[in-house]
Amino acid sequence: MSPRDVFVLGGNRIPFARSGSKYLKASNQDMLTAAIDGLVARYHLQGERLGEVAAGAVIKHSRDFNLTREAVLGSHLSPATPAYDVQQACGTGLEATILTANKIALGQIDSAIAGGSDTTSDAPLAVNDDLRKTLLKANYAKTPKQRISALLKIRPSQLAPEQPKNGEPRTGLSMGDHMAITAKAWGVTREAQDELTVASHQHLAAAYDRGFFDDLVTPYLGVTRDQNLRPDSSVEKLATLKPVFGKGDAATMTAGNSTPLTDGASAVLLGSREWAQEHELTPLARFVDAETAAVDYVFGDEGLLMAPPYAIARLLKRNGLTLQDFDFYEIHEAFASTVLCHLAAMEDPAFCKERLGLDEPLGAIDRSKLNVAGSSLAAGHPFAATGARIVATLSKLLHEKGSGRGLVSICAAGGIGVVAILEAAE
Repeated sequence: MSPRDVFVLGGNRIPFARSGSKYLKASNQDMLTAAIDGLVARYHLQGERLGEVAAGAVIKHSRDFNLTREAVLGSHLSPATPAYDVQQACGTGLEATILTANKIALGQIDSAIAGGSDTTSDAPLAVNDDLRKTLLKANYAKTPKQRISALLKIRPSQLAPEQPKNGEPRTGLSMGDHMAITAKAWGVTREAQDELTVASHQHLAAAYDRGFFDDLVTPYLGVTRDQNLRPDSSVEKLATLKPVFGKGDAATMTAGNSTPLTDGASAVLLGSREWAQEHELTPLARFVDAETAAVDYVFGDEGLLMAPPYAIARLLKRNGLTLQDFDFYEIHEAFASTVLCHLAAMEDPAFCKERLGLDEPLGAIDRSKLNVAGSSLAAGHPFAATGARIVATLSKLLHEKGSGRGLVSICAAGGIGVVAILEAAE
């Protein structure tokens, strides 16, 4: 049996909100359920048993050990729909899409939902490790005397909770600190970062104003648009912000040209051509192929977020394409500097030859085709939710155009890059 075509049939997300604000009391499960149910309502899937649902979250409580399945059980899908969690840092949503698309292509399932949810407002707080061990020992005690003896060993210094850490375990540096080093190495300027940021806000605002997101976003807890969106953003306003990452000449990254901590969830509906026809759904885009790469940012000299160019080079080669063979480029804006470093690397002959093993550089892209409906700098970045947001956005852009091809590129913690190709559905 040859692989079947896989189509993106629709998408849905809740508006993204800044951490500690509108979704302060919403859990990952709450938000993922809302994103799934919005998709179910839009495409009349109430009571439908899908092939599976794959989603995940990066910041999770221990109670979220079966997050996606619980979200499905809380939705209006049939409880007989299987579900499982995926976790690949910021690549989670796209990786979930890849996994489900592959199963559809192989004929194992006919339909699926892929997505992700994340909240830093509801981040778990860990107890002191010594306190944790003491409490476990008390729990395992067989007599009251043993339990009291264990609890008496608790010290006041152990009672303070450990704050969540925003750093790479292998280096101790935050993602922003890593990116500041890379931005300096590639000579990315503050002005270029601010210009890219303004474009993201302007494009997202314009997309909202023309109704582009009317069938991609459902209101949640009174929020109707992404809370981070600043339609009046300007290079002049961004220039007044102080750098928050990097030191000296490397201090070019601000809160404005970096994505803020964000809460939200997203989902996309995938299916075979036959399943789409049976349910009278119009395919938006064909999910063509995908690739994942990793770089050695610990012992090597590569930047933490520089894996996507490696994945792109492999993906293009396998599909007989060039970097210029695309009508849309959806490059995740973890930081404005990240996008600019990726573009610079793919244009650089030395990088492409020495790192990617290419005789010629991948080359430049037409910047007018980059993130044309806005991206993470404007919308925000709930880690696991970004992939499905981008896939849904690109699929609708391709459907509107009626032809063409799009490239998705997402960097992720741990030195990971996840990329994919979509084409307009025929």
